[in-house]
Amino acid sequence: MRCIAIDDEPLALDLLEDNIRQVPYLELVGRCRNAFEAIQLIQKEKAELRQIDLLFLDIQMPGITGVQFLKSLVTNPMVIFITAYEQFALEGFELNVIDYLLKPVSFERFLKACNRAHELHQLKNTPQQVTAPVALEEHFFVNAEYSLVKIRYNDILYIEGLKDYIKIYLATQSRPVITRMTMKGIEEKLSSMPFMRVHKSFIVSLNKIESIRNLKISIGTHQIPVSEQFSEELMRRIGGK
Repeated sequence: MRCIAIDDEPLALDLLEDNIRQVPYLELVGRCRNAFEAIQLIQKEKAELRQIDLLFLDIQMPGITGVQFLKSLVTNPMVIFITAYEQFALEGFELNVIDYLLKPVSFERFLKACNRAHELHQLKNTPQQVTAPVALEEHFFVNAEYSLVKIRYNDILYIEGLKDYIKIYLATQSRPVITRMTMKGIEEKLSSMPFMRVHKSFIVSLNKIESIRNLKISIGTHQIPVSEQFSEELMRRIGGK
């Protein structure tokens, strides 16, 4: 993490620099004696497209206090306040600083604050794994008339079963596609799609239903019978009950 030390006391800056150089994941970009020097350094780094990740900031400084300086920043790096004055602690935490260290600061306490900042920095900069949505198949193929025929799920109006064969009625053509397949087999293929068996010999596309009357489903000019054993489930699926 690239950091800046800001303190108006030379001895405090020396100690801070020494502590920073002992922490392997910290890189000291510069040391500043007041807020004006810090602003110039931050602007210089920004102009060169280099980011400052962390500020070690004193509060009581001549000209502009650490709190005033922090409030003036458009984009705030993480901040650890290091000060001799306890009374500013509440205001510091209201500004979402990482930690508030009271002078004199032991290296152990300093390292604890740095570790907290490092953990937050890693969390912010670790790419979040995004689970890609599972792509639903848009079609399948059946054997019909000595060739493989593509059947798009969205084109299916309804399916009629004839022993070991089925007729697939499509919105895109007048003649049904006839293929050797059982009703159970096609029902399994359609299980994740909005289709439902409404009769021992018929499966319909729920999206294509235009009306239901007297146990008859209307899909375009087609009339499909509904068995009583399927009627209650059909009404539940289409939201009619």
